[in-house]
This record gives sequence, structure tokens and C-alpha cells, in this order.
Amino acid sequence: MSETRTTDATPRRFAAEAAVTISFAGFNRPWAAWIGDRLRRRGHSVVFQRWDAPAEESLADLLGDLGLAPGPVLLILSDWYFQMGPRSHAEWNAALRSVVAPDPGRFAAVTVASGTVPTASSVLAPAELTGVGDREAERRVLERLGLPTDRLSAKAAAAPGPRFPLDSPEIWGGVPRRNTRFTGREPLLNDAYHILQEAEEGAGVLTLFGMSGVGKTQLAAEYVYRFCSEYDVVWWISAQNRSTYRRSLAELATALGLKTGPEYGERLRAALASLRRGDPYARWLVVVDGADEPEELWDLLPAGTGHVLISSRNVEWSQHNSALLEVPVYSRAESVSFVRRRAPRLDEAEAAQLADALGDMPLLLDQTAGWLNDSDLPVSEYIGLLDGGIDNTIVKVSADFPVAFQTAWSILLNRLRDTVPESIDLLRLCTYFAPGLIPVWLLRDIPSSEVPEQLAGLLNDPLRWNRAVNQLRQYSVVRLESHEGATEDAWSGESLYLHRMVHQIVHSDISDRDRDGFVDVVRHALAVADPGRPTDTRQWPRYAEIAPHLKYADVLGSTDPKVQNLVLNCLRYMYLSGEYDAGITLGERALKAWRTLLGEDHPRVWDVTHHYANVLRAVGDYASTEAVERAAVDHLRRTKGETDLDHLRAAGGLAADLRGLGRYEEALALSEWLLTTYRDLVGAEDSRTLNAQNNYAVSLRLLGRYRDALELDRRTMEDRRRLLLPRHPWTLYSQINYSTTLRLVGRYTEAESLQDTSVREHQIVMGPDHQQTLRAEQNLALCWYRNGNRAKAGPLLASVAERSERVLGERDPLTVQLLSTLGCYLREHGDIDEARRLSERVVASYERMLGEEHPFVAGTRGNLALVLRNVGERRQALQTAEGALAGMTAAVGEFHPWTLGCAINASAVRNVTGDAEGAAELSAGTVSRALESLGRTHPLTLSARIAHAADLRALRKRNSADKEEEAALGDLSETLGGQHVHTVAARSRQRPFWDFEPLVT
Repeated sequence: MSETRTTDATPRRFAAEAAVTISFAGFNRPWAAWIGDRLRRRGHSVVFQRWDAPAEESLADLLGDLGLAPGPVLLILSDWYFQMGPRSHAEWNAALRSVVAPDPGRFAAVTVASGTVPTASSVLAPAELTGVGDREAERRVLERLGLPTDRLSAKAAAAPGPRFPLDSPEIWGGVPRRNTRFTGREPLLNDAYHILQEAEEGAGVLTLFGMSGVGKTQLAAEYVYRFCSEYDVVWWISAQNRSTYRRSLAELATALGLKTGPEYGERLRAALASLRRGDPYARWLVVVDGADEPEELWDLLPAGTGHVLISSRNVEWSQHNSALLEVPVYSRAESVSFVRRRAPRLDEAEAAQLADALGDMPLLLDQTAGWLNDSDLPVSEYIGLLDGGIDNTIVKVSADFPVAFQTAWSILLNRLRDTVPESIDLLRLCTYFAPGLIPVWLLRDIPSSEVPEQLAGLLNDPLRWNRAVNQLRQYSVVRLESHEGATEDAWSGESLYLHRMVHQIVHSDISDRDRDGFVDVVRHALAVADPGRPTDTRQWPRYAEIAPHLKYADVLGSTDPKVQNLVLNCLRYMYLSGEYDAGITLGERALKAWRTLLGEDHPRVWDVTHHYANVLRAVGDYASTEAVERAAVDHLRRTKGETDLDHLRAAGGLAADLRGLGRYEEALALSEWLLTTYRDLVGAEDSRTLNAQNNYAVSLRLLGRYRDALELDRRTMEDRRRLLLPRHPWTLYSQINYSTTLRLVGRYTEAESLQDTSVREHQIVMGPDHQQTLRAEQNLALCWYRNGNRAKAGPLLASVAERSERVLGERDPLTVQLLSTLGCYLREHGDIDEARRLSERVVASYERMLGEEHPFVAGTRGNLALVLRNVGERRQALQTAEGALAGMTAAVGEFHPWTLGCAINASAVRNVTGDAEGAAELSAGTVSRALESLGRTHPLTLSARIAHAADLRALRKRNSADKEEEAALGDLSETLGGQHVHTVAARSRQRPFWDFEPLVT
């Protein structure tokens, strides 16, 4: 449209202080916000006036009222501006001629219209803003208003403000196409905007809630398009379940340019951290669509400088710091306006009748008005059908829905059956995918020989397929969602979006005969799409796309080996990618279903048992894992015999569970039996034998039998170096174990030398953030610490803990272990308040994960007692230390090194609280037991001897104290060296303490 103006349209001059009134359709709010911002930067006042134009009011009167503003009136003309009401072009032409033409200088106008506009709008001489850049658009606005067009000062130009509407946000992902038929909802949009804008930082969370079909998703999408100019990041997440949500959030990390590894857990935590910091973008909006289960998602909601907009049927989001905004059905005026735009052949009275009959439900109005516009059926007859019912024996709708829903859907579906029968088959087929985004493109790869005759024509003929899809789209039953670079061809790799309510309605009454054909097709499609490599991180996006559909395709009811392999691969993917909750759910359901379908003895049952137990073990749920593995062990031993390999694999899992539960003696006996059995069955050099040998050493180490474990660890490491590659992951794992045991027996220099090399090899082979690399680095840091190199140890311990929390998550057992070690370091050499926070967090984690009586709980309570002592809370420290000692004694016995360490700490706390006799009695017994179990020169024995000397000195038994101290110092110098940090500290009479270290089980 030309921007040339006649003299009559020259803007009238107003007082300099007069505000500019900007009139705009809500759809064009980004333009209004940007124009208003540009004017304000130049010192002009602005008043925003959203144009509504209700049908019952005269258009001429509305324009006349707008002209009453004391200052300039700027109209932002668009297709929407002229359609509000709705109004015809004839009405607009008449109003423009009667109101604007006599005084054209009263109004100024710009246009962003893309379609045909009323011919009389030429009287406004609007300036064209589309197709130009921001500077030129600003110049045209100013010129049209008769304002100076000088450039802004550098300071004014640099101020933050809304983005130019033709410029997209820096990051834009997943947002559905804009609904050009969106109608009404202005108060809701306004309320949503103000709730989010006025929220305090970190509390900008709003849930749009309401029943299915009221348009929550459409409202959220319109919010995005109206207000996106105020955000630098807009990210849309379809939240059908936790795993889908995690995948989408992880993809945001990539879009933000964050440097992470491939694991979803690491990427999503990096994304959450970035949003929390507001770096690199502080103005962000994350939309979480369809989040009907708050308990599954609330802990993963972003917080920080931006906003979160949720759509949900569940008001319980209010319990998770979200504001609520109810989305009701349309008001009658909104219904009438929408129907008249959707079905222009209906007049206002007919639109009102239809709205009343359908209860103002937006989804039903959209679908019904769409096909009524293409039909010659009078509205009165349609309403008669609603009132009187319809023969729905061919296409039935579940009686769970209200009568109006049932009948309206029956009418629509029967219409589709009569016109494009394939569309009904396609719709039914879609209901065997999960609601929401349906990857129908997967169906293309199914061999035609495996497709039932009923569906072969639909799936093998792109023309019939497109015809069916387009018919469903035309009546708003589905919508087409494009990927990057895709076309409008529905067969080109697209996804269809099927509303949850539509999914439920159509799915609920499919006959059993039809069901088998549909479900088999979807199962085949999912199985064919299986990459077959769940260990390959590059394939994780494909598994993440497949996983939500397993339930709806009832894959657990299939006897097809390919479908069963898909289930196992998805379970393996969930374990490896950290989707533990989803993996636990799938594993539990698969185990139950396959026991019934295939029988207790079927190999698939033991396969799924193994993978299910791995997921349970990954979250530290050793009690559940032990129950699963013990049942498997008992059954396999009874049915297949003790030497069956499936039985041995299950027994190995059971031994690991027993170690996790702190039942170390039981684990040792089972581990020893497994090692002997594997040696006899497959030979000493088989990898399974070496694994059993490794695990036997782990059990010995957990029992404090360090010298016995050391010899086994050495042999396992050397065997793996010889039989496998020197840099094989299992060989590197053995290096960690051998170095750890060297450190535990006090051979710190040897341990550090081996671990230093091992860390470099881990970083080359497995990468810096692999959990095995993290273990290697932690052990190296502890070797440095024991050797007195605390300046190097501290930063590495902090780095390892931070990376583990980012990569594995805060609940992962390794993360908890690393945080425990870091807390101990900070207690002595860092922030005591942070040490206390970490120590309390670790204790709470182990209590929740392992139960009150587990040795890890007792040990970390002992660590906490030392923190309490250091901050001066001596009474609480004594109570905690004594409780830790009693708990550890009950868990592992009084001669275990962990119990001896707890006793060293408890005697120290007794000493500082004035119980010198109790401290001396305890330290004397500790020395005696340490000499018996560990030997005279073990570092823990030496610490006990130095501590006992301090207690004797507190009792004024100086001769005995000096004698004990002199002997201990001599052994320290001989064992560790005269200048070793422990020797120097003992010589300075610094009382020793002991840090509990949760060992890998």
C-alpha cells in the first residue's frame, strides 16, 4: 500500500504534551508496543487503546469516540483490525466516509495488513510498515504523525525495550503456528500478561487451567505471539510426560549454545542453570503445554529472570508456586464472533443458536462451524439433530462425554465417513499413538506386506493420505506441525497434533476387530523406527520420540520379537540417559505384563528383570532391586540350576543389591561363591570371571578387609591389562579400585602415582564428564589430600561434585558420595556454613535412599558431628557423634575401620565437652581394636594412638601420654615420613579426626 498522502491527510497540530493514542487490534499488540516504545524514547506520552468493535455498536460511533482523544490518534490497520466484530468492508467504507473523510487530519494511520482492505481506508493514507527494517519503519511512523525524525541519542537508543515485530526472538523453538482464527480472550490475555510482569524474580509462573476443549493451548500460543517482542528466548514444550519434557528442555541447552555433553540430564540441568542465571539471556519465556501431572514435572520447572506459562487441567499447580488463571468456555459474544468468522454463511442469530447448543465450547464450535460452512444443512436442522440424537451405530462416541459432545461428534464423524472414509481410518490409527504430537511419518517405513488391507490404500498412496489429512485439518480435528525445512505435504515427514479430548473420544469406542489392525500397524512402525543402539547417544533423540507412544500402542501385549526388542532398548535408553522415573515405570509394567503373557520362565522376562533392576539401582532403590533380583535368583536356581548363566547373572545383581543395602557379609559370601563358580564354569580368564573377582574385592573393601581386597584388585587390574586393552573401560575401572585400596591401606604415594596416570587415560578414553572419569578424579583429589597437597585437592573436589550434579543429577548415588567428600574438605579448609549445608543434605539423602540403619547414614552423621563441633554446637555435636558410633557399630561391628573412625571422632567430641575420662576410655578401646584389625602402622591406628595420647594428657597422665605419643610419632615418621602432613600435625599436637568416605558399592 502506498504511503503517499494528500494535503488533506496532513496531521493536525496538537499541544506538545498531548499523548498519542494508539488504536490496535489485540492480534497486533507487538506493533503497538514497539511503536509506543519508540515514541516514549523521544519524550512523547502514549495511550494504548485496544480496538474491539462489538457488533451491537455502530462502527461510525466507535470511530467518532476514538476521535475524541485530545492528542493524535494513530490507527494500526491490519486484516484483524477490519475484521473485529466481525465487520464487513461495506460497513467500514461507510464509517470511514462519514467520520474520517470530513476531517482526514484527525487520524494518522500505519498498515501491517497483508490482505484486501476496505477501499475507503485510502482516506487515512496509511504508511506501510511491512517489508522494511526497523529504522525505516520508525521514520515512517514519525513522519505520519508529523513528528521530527531526528535520530535518537546513543543513550536513548541503547535502552532495553520491545523488539521490532518483524524480528524474531533470538531463540525460538517448538511454538505452534499462529491460529489466524483466534477470537476474543482479551481479558485473559491481559490478566496473564500482568500476572507474569508483576511477579517477583523467580516467581513468574502462571498456569492456565480449565477442562479439555476450552482452548488453553490456543490461548498460550496467542500469548506467545502477542508478547514475544518482549522476550529474547521463547521455548515451547509439549509436556505429555516427564521424559518428553526432559528431552525438550535438554534441546534448549543446544539452542542456547551451552557447552555440554550429549546426556539429556546434563543438558537439561545446564539449560535450567542458564535460565536461572539469566545468562546469556535474561528475558525468556518457557511454555509448558499439557502439563496435567504436576508431580511429574514441578521439580524441573525453570526459575530465574524469565517467565513460565503452563497449560493444564490440574489446579494442583498452585501447590508448586504457580499463579492460576482459569480458562472458561467462550462468552456468548466470543462464540458468536468466532462462529461468524469460521462460518461466514451463518448470521448472528444462527451463530448464537449454535453456540447455545454446543455450550460455547471452543473446540466443538471450531469443528462444527467448519463443516457447517461447507454443508447446506440449516443450523436449525443441525440443532434438531443435537436435540433428537442421531444413528451412531456406525461411528460411535463414548457415553462418558456429555450428550451434546456425543451427538456433535457423531454428526461430524459420520460426515467425514461419508465424504472421505480414509479420514476416519487415519483418525482411529492416530489414537494408537500418544495424544499431542503424533509422528505419523514413522508409518512410511512399514513394509507394505505388513499393513492390513483396510489401511494399505491409505498408507501406500500419498494422494489418499493427503486427502484424509487435509479433511481432518479442514474441520480442526487435527493440525499439521512442521519440522524445520518441512513442506505442507503431510507425507513429507510431518507430525500431526491430536487434541487429548479428541484422542479419547475417538479411541474409546473402536471395536476389538478394528483395534487389532490399527495397533499392529503402530507397533510395526515403532519397531521399524528402533535404531537398535540405545548405547549410542546420537540415537537418543529418536528413542525419546518413540518412548511416549509405547503405552498407547500396547507394545507390552505383543509377542513380536522386534516389538519386544524395542521395549528392552527403550528401557536401556532410559537407564543410560538418566530417565530413571520413566524407566522404573516401564520396567515394572513390562515385568508384570510379560510374566502373564510369556510365562515366568521366558528369557524375555529375565532380560527385562535385569534392565529394570539396573534402573532401580541407579536411583539407589536397593530394597526394591533386591526384591526383584532375589525372586529371579530363586526362580532360576529352582528351574534352571545353580550353574545356569542367567541364574549367575541374576545372582551377581543380587550381590550388588546386598552391598547397596549395607549387608556386606551376605554380599561377600555370594560374591565368593560366584567367583568360584565362574572359574569352574568358564575359566579364570573369562571376562565374567574377572567381573566376579572385581566384585568380590569390592565386598572385601566394604567390610574393611583392605589388605585382602588389595591383592584381588591388583590381580584383576593386571589380568584385564593382559586380556583386554590397557585403556579398556574395565581396565581403567580396575585402576581406580586398586588405587583406592592403596590409599585406604595408607600407601598414598603409590596410589597417587597410579591414579594420576589413570585420570589422564580416563579423560582421553571416556571424556571429562563420564561418571567413571569423575570417580577417577575424586580418588586423585583424595590422594593429593592425604599427601598434604590440599591446594590442588580442594578445587578438583569442587569441580567433580559440580560436574556430577550437572551430568548425573543431585539424586544420583555418585553425586551424593562426591558431595559428602566435598563437605568434609570445606569443613577444614573452606566455608564452614557451606560444609554444614552439604553435610546435612548428604545425611538427608542417605536417610531417604537407604534408611536409618545403613552404615552410610551413620558415617555421614559422624561427618556432620565434626561440623557441629567446629561451629561451637558442642552438645548437638556430642549427641550426633555418639549416635553415629552406635549406629556404625550396629551396622558393621566394632572392629570395622568405619567404626574405629567414628570412635576417634566421638572421643574427640567427648574431650572438648569436658568428658575427659569418657574420651580416654573410648580412645583406649579404639587403639586396641585398631591394632588387632588393621595393624600397628595403619594410618587409622596411628590416628587412634595420637588421639589417645591427647586424652591421657587431658587426664594429666603426662608420662603415659608422652610415651604413647612418642611411639606413635616414630611409627608415623617411619610409615609416612617425618615431613608428611599427618606427622607434622601430630607433632604439633593437632588432634586427628576421621572423615567417613562412602565407597562405591
